[in-house]
Amino acid sequence: MTAAVFFGCTFIAFGPALALYIFTIATEPLRVIFLIVGAFFWLISLLLSSLVWFMVGSITDNKDGPVQKYLLIFGVLVSVLIQEMFRFGYYRLLKKANEGLKSINPDETAPSMRLLAYVSGLGFGIMSGVFAFVNTLSDSLGPGTVGIHGDSPQFFLNSAFMTLVIILLHMFWGIVFFDGCEKKKWHALLVVLLTHLLVSALTFISPHYGINLVSAYMIMVLMGIWAFFVAGGSGQSLKLCLICQDKDLLLFNQRSR
Repeated sequence: MTAAVFFGCTFIAFGPALALYIFTIATEPLRVIFLIVGAFFWLISLLLSSLVWFMVGSITDNKDGPVQKYLLIFGVLVSVLIQEMFRFGYYRLLKKANEGLKSINPDETAPSMRLLAYVSGLGFGIMSGVFAFVNTLSDSLGPGTVGIHGDSPQFFLNSAFMTLVIILLHMFWGIVFFDGCEKKKWHALLVVLLTHLLVSALTFISPHYGINLVSAYMIMVLMGIWAFFVAGGSGQSLKLCLICQDKDLLLFNQRSR
């Protein structure tokens, strides 16, 4: 049973991301590199967040009670801010790299920022999901029985679905964030930051899995719709994509802009 839970939760959490990687990224070495660099940027943001958490914990002598609760809230706020700062830093790096590639070889078609936003967002999401869920997955192999002390027996399943929504949200956030930077729509960056904070705050009500998951998935759907239209999608292109006739939307022929 533990093996079934382990593999089931693994494929729920990482199956869609793996499919996106295989069909849209793995065949292009440059995209693989950008995805790995995006994951590395997220790792650096995690390192800085950990340093801040360690320093604050040392200052407060790791006190229990209400202090710890406020420390958790502060930690989430700082972590989200640092992640979005590194997302902006990665955007600036990719922008400079694109401009440098065009100046060196004007005849070479540089990757579009839309494509880079998608790839970097997926890199952020995959690494975030791995660090958020790997310890839970290891516990799912046993020994022990979830829910024996009155907790929810669906803990592993709910954690898997929450990891999935975080991965997809990072992808959508990346697309909207990069588009906001390109077009100087700073309100888009603010929306990304606020929704990131909101989804992170939902983890504080984790025993109430219904409210937690439904709210997170509602935000994911809204951000997904926004990202779809930001990336140049339309009702017609969606129809062509579903019948596999719109190669631009399927990322096989992304043009630079």
